[in-house]
Amino acid sequence: MSSPMKQRPNGSPYLRRVKLALACVSIAANTLCAGGIICFPLIAPTLVTQLKLTQPQLTTFYAYSGMAGQYLFAAFAGKAIDYYGPWICSLASAVLFSTGFGLFAREIALTPVDIVTSSDSSYRRLAFYFLICAAGTVCSFLSAVVTASKNFPHYIGLATGTSAALFGLSPTFLSILATRYFSRPDTGLDVTQFLRFLALLSGFVHLVGAFTMHVQPPVEECLSKPFDTDTEDPAELADECTSLLPKTSSAASFDVTPATDEDLRSQSALDMLKDFNFWILAFIVFVILGSCEMVISNIGTIVLSLPSRYFPTTALDGIPSGDLATSTQTSFLLSHRIRNPSSRGTLRKHFVSRLVFLAFSSSVLVCTCLWTVVGIRSQAALWALSIGAGIAYGCAFTILPSLVSSIWGIHNLGRNYGILIYAPFLGTSVFSYLYAFVAVEHTPADGGVCMGVRCWRATFEVSGVAAALAFVATLWLWKAWRGKV
Repeated sequence: MSSPMKQRPNGSPYLRRVKLALACVSIAANTLCAGGIICFPLIAPTLVTQLKLTQPQLTTFYAYSGMAGQYLFAAFAGKAIDYYGPWICSLASAVLFSTGFGLFAREIALTPVDIVTSSDSSYRRLAFYFLICAAGTVCSFLSAVVTASKNFPHYIGLATGTSAALFGLSPTFLSILATRYFSRPDTGLDVTQFLRFLALLSGFVHLVGAFTMHVQPPVEECLSKPFDTDTEDPAELADECTSLLPKTSSAASFDVTPATDEDLRSQSALDMLKDFNFWILAFIVFVILGSCEMVISNIGTIVLSLPSRYFPTTALDGIPSGDLATSTQTSFLLSHRIRNPSSRGTLRKHFVSRLVFLAFSSSVLVCTCLWTVVGIRSQAALWALSIGAGIAYGCAFTILPSLVSSIWGIHNLGRNYGILIYAPFLGTSVFSYLYAFVAVEHTPADGGVCMGVRCWRATFEVSGVAAALAFVATLWLWKAWRGKV
């Protein structure tokens, strides 16, 4: 007598493939639509000309409400993902993006065009709305990274690197949409309509992600699931399970700490904070990401501070020259965040330490700051700053998730990564305010935008020295973590 039919569970290989495919699509869609706040250089000119915000206000607005605001929520979002799953943060992102960008657009639309000075109440509301969008950004990014890393734990470098790369491509993608579909020859970028578009697009995409971004059980569990013994061959089912991943030698080594390591699984946040090397890594991240985000947040005013020897003073291809210069530099800078160094060696035992990429990032940043001080004298030369900062940011940004998981385990990746990126929260604030105060020191008494290299020379001198110290710190970690990363 044949055994009774057993219902194939949700963990069956066929359904697992479909769920993984949907999760991958959502990871790509979420990350591509999550970089709205990093397009700040595109809307900054409108905030200056229409809302009359000053440079310190812009810096406070972006550094605290935008870039640093992301990090304030990182540890909480990471813990929520570890406990409930990535879907919860994708849902939160949908609500936060739609609310933040929608209210931001409304505030700009209601501001009179003939105001002489900025309104403190309007400024505070805009800062709060931008903070909401920043919270949505960090929730989106962490949900994508954790979904990718926990669904593909043996290939975490490739998984997290690809997610970070797509997130880095997001501002470029959105900048292209902004200049192509929301710019006018006579008025420039229609910021209000662009922000409304971001509210709808990011809200819808992340709402879909709430239904698809789930961590699937390990493929090995397929073999322990019940199946129909009358119609299914166990050997065939096993082949379906094992074929989901490329076949590798049994002696192959993977470059992550196993999630089943009980010591790392039970490790508290305090245990990690007691590790001296954690603070060395935090300093490196503080310098590299903090100074690069200073460039990201101020690239618009850096463009305006220099004479135009490349971009004409008249409209080009239907886009006013000021918007074209800013959007070009924004795209140039952020497109280089698509670098994916962490994918090297992910399919087998790694042959190059991940710290090579941090050392490379800090050395590139040193060279970039040096060249900015001695070589940039016009807008046409800003490509060097854009590419240098973008590469340094991209290499450091994409390597961090797999680096953290290698040292402190994958089980608490969301929490640990969220804690670490409080370092660039401080770095962004320090370097951005340094830029703002140097610029104010050389701004004409009658107001307006600071002009000339004096607006930022001292800022990049300090940043270059800090980057050199970060490079030395990477050598320390390279020795301390030899063979681990």
